[in-house]
Amino acid sequence: MDRRTFLMCSLVLTAPRAAIAQQTGKVYRIGFLGSANPSSWSTQIAALRQGLREFGYEEGKNLVIEYRWAEEDYDRLPRLAAELVSQKVDVIVTHGTPGSRAAKQATTTVPIVMAAVGEPVRSGLVASLSRPGGNLTGNSILEADLVLKRLELVKEVLPNVRLVGLLYAPGTQIGANAEAAVRGIEDAAGSLGMQLHRFGIRERNDVASAFATMVKERTNAVIVGLDAPLVPHYGEIARLGVQYRLATVGGAKQFVEVGGLFAYGANVEEAYRHAAVY
Repeated sequence: MDRRTFLMCSLVLTAPRAAIAQQTGKVYRIGFLGSANPSSWSTQIAALRQGLREFGYEEGKNLVIEYRWAEEDYDRLPRLAAELVSQKVDVIVTHGTPGSRAAKQATTTVPIVMAAVGEPVRSGLVASLSRPGGNLTGNSILEADLVLKRLELVKEVLPNVRLVGLLYAPGTQIGANAEAAVRGIEDAAGSLGMQLHRFGIRERNDVASAFATMVKERTNAVIVGLDAPLVPHYGEIARLGVQYRLATVGGAKQFVEVGGLFAYGANVEEAYRHAAVY
């Protein structure tokens, strides 16, 4: 099968409001709190900058962006969020449940814009999608629903599939709610005649270990979550999929660009561009 990208916009917008109202002559300061690293997030940052330019905000003219990157070490996020608050930024832009939670704990007054965050209600970040409350707003990707669709597509492509591996990043969702979502995915896989084997990915070595186990178990396909900490490992996941002849299914265009078989998910770049609306 030729590599193809299936993109679906699954953004749920939460009461968009301008977090910073433009004033003539003022230089605005945005704090960006990232859980990964600049190289793996360059596409998303470019989309955010494009969106800001469309609203008249441009670096070097009337905008400064302060970046803080956790380099996949979630324990650093609270300190980095506090640093941005101390820099007196006008707004904090972040992504993922850990980054959004760290920003929320760091301030109740600085507006926080979440870009393409997964399941914010389920994880307790906001009260509801239509009325988030507090100082958080942004857009959301209902990743659990998209994983279910990826399972269906795997079944269409590989009708005889029996065992599917799911790569996810532990800690990107919170507590029992996340576990309930995963159980729902496992139940859905069972209804399609498939068994799901979960693999938590925290670092590069976990990827190789997961593939070694999947090969031993004769896994038929691999579904890759859209969790932010997985993005730096996309290339390795795609490479091992080709090496072991396992169908790899991701949730972002980036995954196909580095060699994944196909992807089905939200348009993440558009979500970052649209974050400028808030």
